[in-house]
Amino acid sequence: MIVESVDTPAGEARITWHPAARPHLVIALGHGAGGGIEARDLQALAAALPPLGVGVALVEQPWRVAGRKVAPAPKTLDTGWRAVWPALRRPGLPVVAGGRSAGARVACRTAGELGARGVLALSFPLHPPGKPEKSRRRELTGTGVSTLVVQGARDPFGRPAEFPGAAEFTAGDFELVEVADADHGFAVPKRAATGQEQALRTITDAVGRWAVRLREC
Repeated sequence: MIVESVDTPAGEARITWHPAARPHLVIALGHGAGGGIEARDLQALAAALPPLGVGVALVEQPWRVAGRKVAPAPKTLDTGWRAVWPALRRPGLPVVAGGRSAGARVACRTAGELGARGVLALSFPLHPPGKPEKSRRRELTGTGVSTLVVQGARDPFGRPAEFPGAAEFTAGDFELVEVADADHGFAVPKRAATGQEQALRTITDAVGRWAVRLREC
């Protein structure tokens, strides 16, 4: 694990690298508005992907590095992400833009302009809880690149059945993976048929398969 600081117009950002010994791809993952890179799904991917030849870069936005508790406006989040992007690039290695929740929105909004190889959206907040009319589906369908969404079956920000189909995407292929019994943080109830370890394995297996396909394209 290697930690790197990056200056951005929004303040200092931080990248925690989990490198692969023989990488063919890098996946950069931003955190959500309610937490940092310690999120269970981000940590699970950081452990599972490097053995597959996929390096993982966990990106902490400037507001989080500064110790603030409230995320800034989307425009500021995008500014921080854009400024970090050059530090994520390695010669000959394509980079996937990704993140969970608000971090997934940032990745979707900026993937095309930054030349991302694909987008990994974990717990994409399709709409605020209880307000499906305030949809963010255009952010998701407009990535212009191969997009994988991994969504909890009980996510109040958008259950899998609410998501657009592949026909709505402007370019690139689209895949949605449902994590049974999981909520927005991919937590599952203790009495659920799906255990917590199984839920995380669903995530890491799906992302691993998708990353291998991207590498081979």
